[in-house]
Amino acid sequence: MKLKSLVLISLLALQATGLGTIVTAQTCKEDFTRDAYLAGSNYVAYPGPKGTLTPAPKGYEPVYLSHYGRHGSRYHIGSVYGNVYGLLQHADSADVLTPTGKTLMKQVRMLKDEAAGRDGELTELGAQQHRQIAERMYRNFPEIFAKKTHIDAKSTIVIRCILSMENALLQLKGMNPQLDISHDASHHDMYYMNQNADDMYKYKKAAVDSVGTAFTESHTHPERLMQQLFTSETYWKDSIDAKALMQNIFKLAMNVQSSEIRHSLNMTDYFTQEELYDLWQTKNVFWYLTYGPSSYSRGLQPYSQRNLLSNIISEADSCLALDNCGATLRYGHDTMVMPLTCLLELDDTDRDILDLNTLAEQEWCDYRIFPMACNLQFVFYRSKGAKAGTADKDSRGKDILVKILRNENEARLPLATDSWPYYKWSDVKAYYTKKLEDFKKVSY
Repeated sequence: MKLKSLVLISLLALQATGLGTIVTAQTCKEDFTRDAYLAGSNYVAYPGPKGTLTPAPKGYEPVYLSHYGRHGSRYHIGSVYGNVYGLLQHADSADVLTPTGKTLMKQVRMLKDEAAGRDGELTELGAQQHRQIAERMYRNFPEIFAKKTHIDAKSTIVIRCILSMENALLQLKGMNPQLDISHDASHHDMYYMNQNADDMYKYKKAAVDSVGTAFTESHTHPERLMQQLFTSETYWKDSIDAKALMQNIFKLAMNVQSSEIRHSLNMTDYFTQEELYDLWQTKNVFWYLTYGPSSYSRGLQPYSQRNLLSNIISEADSCLALDNCGATLRYGHDTMVMPLTCLLELDDTDRDILDLNTLAEQEWCDYRIFPMACNLQFVFYRSKGAKAGTADKDSRGKDILVKILRNENEARLPLATDSWPYYKWSDVKAYYTKKLEDFKKVSY
C-alpha cells in the first residue's frame, strides 16, 4: 500500500470518529499578543499543564506510566552568540551602529558571557522544569509512585538529557525514598531513543529546498530592524546578510526565556507583532516540513519514530504482565517528540496541509507540540486491586485502559471511545501496531 493511501485512510477515519477538527481558544497570532515568547517555536519555555485531569473511571486506578520527554530549557547550540556579537562589534568599530544597535550589542554580550562554555547545556530553568514535571507526575498518580516500585529511566547520551533525567529522578526519590530506580544513558538504546532515520533525510531536505526556503525568504523582512540598528544603509545592504542577522537576533531574543538572565532582560521589543508572527511562521513551516506529517516530505517524517513507538508498546505489555508495574521514563529531544506526536495522531496533529500560508490559520502550531521539556505520558489503568492478567485485561477480566497526556494535558487519539480521555489498551495497541505494520509495506 502506498503512503498516500494510508494518509487518506487515516483522514477518513478521523472524520468518521468526529475527531478531525481541533477547537482552540486562541489563534497563534493572538497567542503572541498575549505572550511574545510563544513565537519562540521550539525555544518556548515549558508552560506547564492547563486545567485538571479527568478522574479515573469508576473502579479503576493507575498502575503503570510510560513516558518520553524532551530535555528542559537549554543554551543555544553552536556559534550564534559569537556570530551576532562579532558582526555588531565590527559594525561598531566602523561607527555605523545606532544607539539601539549599541544597546543590542551590549545585550548580546551579556547572553554570550552567560552561555560561555555551556554550548547546548541545560539551564537552571531546564532542571527546574523536570523537577516540577516529576513532582506533578508523582502527585497525579500516587498509586504508581507512592510505594516501593521500580522506575526504569533512560536518556540519550547528550548531557542536557542526562541531567534532565537526573533532576526528575532526584525529585521522585526525594518524595519516596523507597523507589527502586535504575537509570542509564547508552549508545545501546539510541536506535529508539534518538533514531536518526537517515533513509528519510533526503525527503525532508527536498521539502525544505522546494518550498521551505522560499517561504522563509518571503516572510523575512529585515529592512525596518536594520534601519534601527545601523546608521548606514549602504553598510547593512553591502556588508551584512540582513535576513540571516534578523533571524539570529530573533533566535537569541526567544531563548532569553530559558536562562536566568530573563529576570533582567527582554529583547522581544526589537520586533513588531507582525515581524514576530512572520518569523515564527518560518520556523513553524520548517518544523512541519522536516518532522511533521507534510506530504511535501512524503508524509514520512512521523515514521522516523517507529522504533520508539514499538518500544513503548512492547515495554507496556512487558510491564503490564507484572503485578507491580512501575514506570518507564525516557529523556531525549524535540526531534523525537514532534514526529512521535504526529505518528500517534494526537489532537489532529497529523493533518496534511498543502497551503503553507494557511498552516498557522489552521491551528498547526509547533510551540504547542514541543516546547522545552515537552513530554508524552501513557498512563495505564486496571480495576482496583486487580493483578496482572492477559496482555489486554487484568486478573478480573476487566479491560486495561490507557490515556495519553500531551505536555500533561489529556489528548485525543484517532479512535472511538465512550469514556474519553480513556481508551481500551487493546484498541490502542491494535491501531498503532497495524499502522506500523502497514508502513513496512510502503515504498519510498
